[in-house]
Amino acid sequence: MRIALFNPEIAGNVGAVLRLGACLGVAVDLVEPMGFEWDDARVRRTAMDYIDHVAVTRHAGFDAFLETVSQARLVLFTTRATVSAYDFAYRPDDILLFGKESAGVPDTVRALVHEHVRIPLRAEVRSLNLATSAALALGEALRQTNGLPPLA
Repeated sequence: MRIALFNPEIAGNVGAVLRLGACLGVAVDLVEPMGFEWDDARVRRTAMDYIDHVAVTRHAGFDAFLETVSQARLVLFTTRATVSAYDFAYRPDDILLFGKESAGVPDTVRALVHEHVRIPLRAEVRSLNLATSAALALGEALRQTNGLPPLA
């Protein structure tokens, strides 16, 4: 299982997702362009030394990303989906895809993914923070696929 971030805009969110990946043993793909410089200190400040414990792959764009993941199922988390992330059946080789913070993914990307799911929220609010969404989604996906790390 992997997490992929499409055009992330906020360094702190990327850092938090990298830390999540390190803690749960999941690689992270970053689909450029990003809204900040990769050497931005904010990424390391949020990810801390956990960044040294996660496999990170940067892709020059969505087409380049697709070339490397052609056999995997892409599961897009979007507020436009009608399937709950908790009713969806995950597979161990899924890639959990999250769009950029301000706009999600464009329709061209949406059309290329295999599945669309959403995290249920109260009607009065729009969405969760990117890193929070990734944590909820990854936790459920790993739980379903028996991929959570053992308790130490």
